[in-house]
Amino acid sequence: MIKGDVVDDQTGAFYNFFGMPAAYPSAVADVLNSGATTDDVEVDVASNGGDVFAASEIYTLLKGYQGNVTVNIQGLAASAASVIAMAGDKVSISPTAQIMIHQAWASVNGNADDLTHQAAVLDGVDKSIVAAYSDKSGMDSDDVLQLMANETWMTAQDAVDKGFADEIMFVDDKQPQFTNSVSSIPSKSAVNKFMNLLSTAKSKSESQQTEQPQKSQPTTLMQSKLAILMGKNNEEAN
Repeated sequence: MIKGDVVDDQTGAFYNFFGMPAAYPSAVADVLNSGATTDDVEVDVASNGGDVFAASEIYTLLKGYQGNVTVNIQGLAASAASVIAMAGDKVSISPTAQIMIHQAWASVNGNADDLTHQAAVLDGVDKSIVAAYSDKSGMDSDDVLQLMANETWMTAQDAVDKGFADEIMFVDDKQPQFTNSVSSIPSKSAVNKFMNLLSTAKSKSESQQTEQPQKSQPTTLMQSKLAILMGKNNEEAN
């Protein structure tokens, strides 16, 4: 989960103590080391960014992971968080999400020499960030630098068109479906409803701090499933 600020490990401990969401290298490493080294990993991203060097550590951890890495951009993947997102073998983006890239910046105090030195450092940081964007998108580094200089905001379709993402999440229910089968195949509309239902259920589950035991209702659940598969509403299913 790349949520909240992207920070270094020490700052991450500070955020964790106060229960504030944050993404930091050691937390990502703990997840990657918790299972088999070839397990598939899904990375959910919704972050405004943060520390570029912490993001570089996380990007490197994910790129060096032996298993398959899928990145799901759920909201905004901005700044340092967009660098992390580029580590996915496959990058999926929600139709309502965006990616934002820009040049690195820093707060600087000092004389003219200090400011000149810091400008050179920032140029170097920008070039290191470009490497991640170019590797994923296939774009020329100069073109990526120009996008960063312009502070570029990409919609889901923009991100796919430019190569920063591989696909837009969920199924296009208006896509024609051609079949050659003696049995019925669920419609694109039904599949789309199903995928959105799963996404909503997953988001609710992750946001709940505590879970209260509930009695199962197999009949209602079955009716809901049938309604989705048959493309009907609940009243029709009943």
